[in-house]
Amino acid sequence: MAKYAAALDQGTTSTRCMIFDHSGKVVSVAQKEHEQIFPKPGWVEHDPQEVWARSKEVIDEALSNASASADDIAALGITNQRETTVVWDRNTGEPVMNAIVWQDTRTDRLVDELARDGGQDRFRAQTGLPLATYFSGPKVRWILDNVDGARERAEAGDLVFGNMDTWCIWNLTGGTDGGLHITDVTNASRTLMMDLETLQWDEGIASTIGVPMSMLPEIHASSEVYGEVRSGGGMQGVKIAGDLGDQQAATFGQTCFSPGEAKNTYGTGNFLLLNTGTDAVQSKSGLITTVGYKIGDEPAIYCLEGSIAVTGSLVQWLRDNLKLIKAAPEVEELAQTVDDNGGCYIVPAFSGLFAPYWKSNARGVVAGLTRFVNAGHIARATLEATAYQSREVVEAMATDSGVTLDSLKVDGGMVANDLLMQFQADLLGVPVIRPQVAETTALGAAYAAGLATGFWGDVESLRENWQEDKRWEPNMDAAKRDEFYKYWKKAVTRTFDWFDPDE
Repeated sequence: MAKYAAALDQGTTSTRCMIFDHSGKVVSVAQKEHEQIFPKPGWVEHDPQEVWARSKEVIDEALSNASASADDIAALGITNQRETTVVWDRNTGEPVMNAIVWQDTRTDRLVDELARDGGQDRFRAQTGLPLATYFSGPKVRWILDNVDGARERAEAGDLVFGNMDTWCIWNLTGGTDGGLHITDVTNASRTLMMDLETLQWDEGIASTIGVPMSMLPEIHASSEVYGEVRSGGGMQGVKIAGDLGDQQAATFGQTCFSPGEAKNTYGTGNFLLLNTGTDAVQSKSGLITTVGYKIGDEPAIYCLEGSIAVTGSLVQWLRDNLKLIKAAPEVEELAQTVDDNGGCYIVPAFSGLFAPYWKSNARGVVAGLTRFVNAGHIARATLEATAYQSREVVEAMATDSGVTLDSLKVDGGMVANDLLMQFQADLLGVPVIRPQVAETTALGAAYAAGLATGFWGDVESLRENWQEDKRWEPNMDAAKRDEFYKYWKKAVTRTFDWFDPDE
């Protein structure tokens, strides 16, 4: 009898496989980074073949680390970096070029062109999304317009598109030998091409963007049995039964199953999601409306989301570009050498600004520099940037939903950073709470897969697995908090309209 549920978590900087027991505890984990490719300023790519190779490697390693076989695994769930776009040949399995990553801004002119008729909210009523470089649809169009012969091959039915979930599932289920070309409602809701009400592709929008319908995967629920692993090494024969975009998976893993429950994930970027139940609430404050999850035949659950492009990747920039630290965890130690940010603010608009501004022609700034500022202040400003951006999203969410948070559930790699979590609590004025399993993205995908196969009975049994690990109580006075935030808002305005979109 199966003892575990597993998840393949295909992230922005790495891919990992995690295996969980029935209580939601981690049994084993294997993780491998893949190359970040930056061909031009603002362009970010991944090699899909490298990602697939890493996926197979971590699946086998995780099984080995758990001393487990395929017979021990009840189901495999997939979770993935959303909006990262792969176009490949269904006959050969070869991608036509590298994947265009969600952070990539090369589609800015195309987005402006689409916005000339109807503005940035042209498709918002149907899709819940503003026109932005973030989403998959314009990336597919860019590939078809810029790769020799791609448009003709797509119209002949030879090319297909998917976010990373679709790419992984297609390969896991056989690839060119009958691989399933599918996605789930959460990933489809990030393309700018799915109707939030019908949960199907909107042919009119796809046509306007310039994407042939034949390229699009079939849309499924987030928790149902799709097929079996046929080319995934040691997991041969395991049912693939869960598929959620990474932030929706983290919301699921945090057991935010009731309207009004929210979580914030601190990863490469930050993503705050608030469950709004079966109502797709349209934002008036710069947030996006997205599908949270869909279990089998049950109605879809929606979320309001605040997406922040650069948080953890700002620490990577400090490490890789500025060489101020040798490893990401060192940023906290360096930041603790000073009492505050010394008046220095870093606004990391490397890919423009996402929520709540949606300005693709913004660029990053370091503001408030004096001779007093040292490496410790820079490190502290790096961490504080994440907390400030999260506060902006929390405020927008309160305006849209009328829900005032009385605490914030957090997860992701950066929640190990005590200084950041304390500053976040201080800045919000509410407790910040970390669960025992902080990597809830993989846990959510495993939960979705295990629900579909009966490994877990219902969502209430998942709630019972959630346990608090640590909480940070706010202890900063309101006047000081407001003073810091005032200068942050001032720094943000310095990033606006850094260049003309026509340049």
